[in-house]
Amino acid sequence: MNQLVTGKFIQLKRKQKNLTQEQLAERLGVSNKTISKWETGD
Repeated sequence: MNQLVTGKFIQLKRKQKNLTQEQLAERLGVSNKTISKWETGD
């Protein structure tokens, strides 16, 4: 799986659960900037 496909999948699942990037980051123990990077494929 490439990074962009993985990022879009993470974003889709996050939105399906009605979570913000910040809320997801808190649950995973990472920063919201990390979530943003994951979702954009960086």
